[in-house]
Amino acid sequence: MRIPFVKMHGSGNDFVVFDERAAPLGLTPRRAAAIADRNEGVGCDQFIVIERAPEGSGADAFMRIRNPDGAEAGACGNATRCVARLLAAETGRDRVAIATLAGVLPAAIGADGTISVDMGKPRLGWQDVPLARPCDTLHLALEAGMLADPAALSMGNPHATFFVPDVAAVPIAELGPLLEHDPLFPERANIGIAQVLAPDRIRLRVWERGAGLTRACGSGACAALVNAARRGLGERRATVIVDGGRLTIAWRDDDHVVMAGGAAISFHGTLELGDFPP
Repeated sequence: MRIPFVKMHGSGNDFVVFDERAAPLGLTPRRAAAIADRNEGVGCDQFIVIERAPEGSGADAFMRIRNPDGAEAGACGNATRCVARLLAAETGRDRVAIATLAGVLPAAIGADGTISVDMGKPRLGWQDVPLARPCDTLHLALEAGMLADPAALSMGNPHATFFVPDVAAVPIAELGPLLEHDPLFPERANIGIAQVLAPDRIRLRVWERGAGLTRACGSGACAALVNAARRGLGERRATVIVDGGRLTIAWRDDDHVVMAGGAAISFHGTLELGDFPP
């Protein structure tokens, strides 16, 4: 059976997007991991399936997110913008709502194509991240190599942000996997390495759980902005510079975090589902 997909990216964070609203396609976790493989599949940072919205949710669709290892994730800001672009084109509206495991995320498409997503409120309690034991989430007793003293929170998925004087000096490919799997994080964690360039500018790289080093991480950018503001290192609105571009993040007075950036279609394609293990 040949099935269509869309390859998209937000600031270089790339996705393979499938639509299961009409009928299930048999996209199991194992099959998702095989399709996400960059050598033998299509290749992506996250595997996205659009499903029917849960009844009574008020959303236009549900977005299921899988990491390249097949494990399910609760949130992905860049993917939310990509799906919002597809739904806006389909409905002809400039405002849509996308249900996720982290809740319903409203999105707005600007005249210039910029897409803003309300990522909801950051969750700051140690149980919310979650952590394995009670901790002050503003200062975790955690270190690896040159990295120490991160701040943690959940943006629908777990994040730990390390603040450093020079992002380029950090061997993130070496330290990221160690920290992602630290026993303090029972569900693993996304590891952000942030350098505050100015009160309204942050340089960020993220080692994503289950995906490794990606060119952008929308929820990680939200976490970096919030954690910087919590520590008094920056303002509640900033440009976050990632390897693949720039995101604008604002932590509003109502405690919601809004992320804005672009969403691009790389290409449309089809694949033979039987070529991938069920």
